[in-house]
Amino acid sequence: MTERLKIQQLADLSDDDLRDAYAPMGDPWLRVNFVSTVDGAATGSDGLSKSINDDADARVFDALRARAHCLVVGAGTLRDEEYDVPRVPVVVVSRSADVPPNLREAPSGRVLMATVETSDGLSEARSALGEENVLVLGREEIDFVELKQQLAARGWTEQLCEGGPSLFADLLAAGVVDELCWTVVPRLIGGDGPRIATGAEVDVALRPALLLEQDGTLLGRWLVG
Repeated sequence: MTERLKIQQLADLSDDDLRDAYAPMGDPWLRVNFVSTVDGAATGSDGLSKSINDDADARVFDALRARAHCLVVGAGTLRDEEYDVPRVPVVVVSRSADVPPNLREAPSGRVLMATVETSDGLSEARSALGEENVLVLGREEIDFVELKQQLAARGWTEQLCEGGPSLFADLLAAGVVDELCWTVVPRLIGGDGPRIATGAEVDVALRPALLLEQDGTLLGRWLVG
């Protein structure tokens, strides 16, 4: 009989405890991190996830970033959320090989591009980032199994995807996601905002491995399979 999962208080965990609570269970390990409202909205009314996150979500977000060897993020999310150059390398996923303007001045090797052979922006991406930092992973569609393997070959075995929803669905469809880290904030937004996974049709079973709570916000680890 499986032991019943107990809710732990986030405030009771030290920073070291929190880091240990999110230790990967395999190598390489690709986790995806999302926040949503209780009614499933992945963004606020402004179309941004930052408008619905809170202090509890920010603490776990920072802990996951501190663990990660690299970030994997869709180009649209990087532009919309106005990412700064992160501490760890960020892999931009874009079939058009579009390097977001806010990352064009990053130090060499801090920004990689995952794209395809038929991309119109391939030459420009190579010029901006360096050929060794542009990963061509298929002719017309990105091979996400190969992406995960190539990142691991660079020593980046703890991989963190921060969205967006269509990239998450594509990763699930490719069978490369090991874990979903999902924060549910105690709010209702309504409207037609995106869910955390949109686009590719998937049906993936999850197993809860950790559940934390702070001021009504629930933060969980859900293992794939």
